[in-house]
Amino acid sequence: MFLYPGCLEAVVTEATSQQIIVGVHRSAASLAALRWAAAEARLRRATLHVVHAWEPAVRRASYAILGDSTVSGQERRRAQSVLAAVMRGAYGIEIPPGVTAELAEGTAERVLVQRSQGASLLVLGAADTHLAGRPAGPVIRACMRSARCPLVIITATAGALPPVVNTPVAVS
Repeated sequence: MFLYPGCLEAVVTEATSQQIIVGVHRSAASLAALRWAAAEARLRRATLHVVHAWEPAVRRASYAILGDSTVSGQERRRAQSVLAAVMRGAYGIEIPPGVTAELAEGTAERVLVQRSQGASLLVLGAADTHLAGRPAGPVIRACMRSARCPLVIITATAGALPPVVNTPVAVS
């Protein structure tokens, strides 16, 4: 609390909690974005929320009975494997405090724009080809247009490998 001379009011300054959102998928650029966002979250003392959006390959008809189909369940497990691989690639087997991960069903564009509301920063990865005169992909374009917080785009170094999906994990 600060009191200004000659002023009867006090201004209360309180540290607000910051949240950094990082959208990930199965790419080296995505892994680079997660690593950058993790370092930035540590610097800002912010929480980090990792989001992997996925869509079912087949859309149900609006009149179809709701429920988890076999195909949809398999796709969800595949998306969980991708998210787990990205997290393992960045953190190994132990996720640090202040980091959460979310598997969200829906288009990446819609999910990330929604999650950006109230966030301090949205971080995405892009292939180097997007910086070589080629247009950005649809997710980046949608987030550039509609995100409700600042957007940072991280590229991977040439030749960087994507995270390995479906590798055995030792549990003790």
